[in-house]
Amino acid sequence: MNFIEKIQTNARQKNTNTIVLPEGTEPRMIKAARILKDRELVVPVLLGNREEINKLASGEGIPVDDVQIIDPEQSDKQKSYAESYYELRKHKGVTPEDAKKVVRNPLFFGAFMVRNGEAQGAVAGSVNTTGDVLRAAIQVVGLAKGINVVSSCFIMVLKDGKELAFGDCAVIPDPDAEQLASIAVSSAETFKRLVGTEPKVAMLSFSTKGSASHEDADKVISATEIVRKSNPQLKIDGELQFDAAYIEAIGAKKAPGSPVAGQANVFVFPDLNSGNIGYKIAQRLSGAEAIGPVGQGLAKPYNDLSRGCSVDDIVNVACISSLMA
Repeated sequence: MNFIEKIQTNARQKNTNTIVLPEGTEPRMIKAARILKDRELVVPVLLGNREEINKLASGEGIPVDDVQIIDPEQSDKQKSYAESYYELRKHKGVTPEDAKKVVRNPLFFGAFMVRNGEAQGAVAGSVNTTGDVLRAAIQVVGLAKGINVVSSCFIMVLKDGKELAFGDCAVIPDPDAEQLASIAVSSAETFKRLVGTEPKVAMLSFSTKGSASHEDADKVISATEIVRKSNPQLKIDGELQFDAAYIEAIGAKKAPGSPVAGQANVFVFPDLNSGNIGYKIAQRLSGAEAIGPVGQGLAKPYNDLSRGCSVDDIVNVACISSLMA
């Protein structure tokens, strides 16, 4: 069973989880909703104008009579969501009238469904930018306890089937030590939920255990100590070079006694430059499959897609969102 098959099998065991699709008038979302429903992976909810969704579905030959459709413009939830949004954002100058307008946006409407437990997660980004998706998620769903930043990780599936997590490779350009610590904790939790294996976190650097002295390495060391204090049960070590983190013989030589060196499965990069470059090198040179980016750090799942995503991508991210709930 490959990773995607495992994700879908595990999602099917939690198939009562509702995942809202705010971009309900996008044909790929309609097709994904049909697949999610037919395979009993999650309970999909499409947001958007009902007539438009039905017309698009009919044109594609997709029956949606048994798929829940909610039109934010017509929903009786609009008033309570607007009141909640006003309370959340009035300190930012938001007026009641502003709030009424905002919650009619499906991205924000879907975020309130997740916040209120009416859905266990949301998936968007097929037509909206990452900035727009994250804005709704952060403002409404909010951050997880003890986490100070939204980040991402990729699940990297190697050719031999081994599964690793690489974070953050898509969101935070230059995290400080506190943010890097949050990325580490979030990546470990994502790996545990999706892969089902105990995370062993390597905080990556160009230095291993003081082999070089530089403020960039100091940041990684500081982030490692922050995690150790806040999450003492988590196996984590740093600063470590990649070879020391991944190869047992080198880890034993460079970082003897480390609980992680040579056996890491979660790799936290010190910045977005190294993270993005690193996952693409692994993907293109070794043939690893990169699943993601998986959003993390929110109180509840609200995952972003690439605007070039396929229907299968939407289905898989919906399953991931269910497993992260």
